[in-house]
Amino acid sequence: MEKPIPNDEISLKELLQKVKEWYVYLLSKWKIIVLAGIVGAALGLTYSFIKKPIYTATLTFALEDEKSSGGGLGGALGLASSFGIDLGGGGGSIFSGSNLTELFKSRTMVEQTLLTPVTVNGKVISLAEMYIQLNKWRESWNDNPKYSKIQFLPDTKRKYFTRVHDSILGVIYQNLSQTSLSVAQKDKKISIISMDVASTNELFSLYFCEALARQVGRFYVDTKSKKARMNMEILERQTDSIRAELNGAITGVAVANDNTFMLNPALNVRRAPSARRQVDVQANTAILTELVKQTELAKVTLRKETPLIQVIDRPILPLPKERFGKAKGLVMGGFLVGFLMVFGLIVRRLLKQMTSL
Repeated sequence: MEKPIPNDEISLKELLQKVKEWYVYLLSKWKIIVLAGIVGAALGLTYSFIKKPIYTATLTFALEDEKSSGGGLGGALGLASSFGIDLGGGGGSIFSGSNLTELFKSRTMVEQTLLTPVTVNGKVISLAEMYIQLNKWRESWNDNPKYSKIQFLPDTKRKYFTRVHDSILGVIYQNLSQTSLSVAQKDKKISIISMDVASTNELFSLYFCEALARQVGRFYVDTKSKKARMNMEILERQTDSIRAELNGAITGVAVANDNTFMLNPALNVRRAPSARRQVDVQANTAILTELVKQTELAKVTLRKETPLIQVIDRPILPLPKERFGKAKGLVMGGFLVGFLMVFGLIVRRLLKQMTSL
């Protein structure tokens, strides 16, 4: 006779019975669960009083690059994008799309912004010093000679910083980039970028947001127009040099003519210096004319190469404030601690059942 094959599957009736057992068990522990919920609600309410409000400064701006935005290719790409076709134009720029948003979060830009001077309580300090004071770091540094004399003066050159300065700036950068700074391009087809700076101090959010936008704006414009500016500066130096040579040649002609005044026409060799100076004047005049033309063209090119950064919305006091509400603290605290208590009771009973087997 064959033995019946054991069936490990649980029936619906047994499942309902198990659920009923757990329900009865947890119901018998309602006093503990309710007490845990009350304790959690009290903790959540206390946290809502302790938690400082978060102030968010928002700045939006648009970029207009005449060189990259104009032309037949740009028009074709724009027409294609209007039909939902992405041809991937403009990908060669180091400041296009997400590259520009990451530039805002780079350590170099953030650290240079932290050295920007601001006025706090009638005293000019750097944003780095303001951050240190807000977080009360100096209170813990007073007993440490390694940090007690550390200062972050406004507009200090980076090369004068020590290893300790670098480590402090690194910690500030990590805190800001991970929790305070957010930069996003709302749509890849729209060149409007939004930057948010959140902190527990309203003025710090405002100052840092505006200073970072100025710092990145200067770097962006200088880098985009660097080649055109260098070319224009070279042409200006060459123009000044040729103009000086031309003035010297004109003076030389006058001196040579004075030396040959009332000269015997038979002595033509004495007129050679004047003739050579005349040639120099003509040559320098032609070169100067071409250089002046090229310099003016270089100025036009520089204006085309220089992008326009147009700020649309600036942060205005008072800034939007986000506070951890009392009702939110009561509900979240009570639910979280109550849930943890239920989970703990279930685990405790399961462990007892396992040890009793």
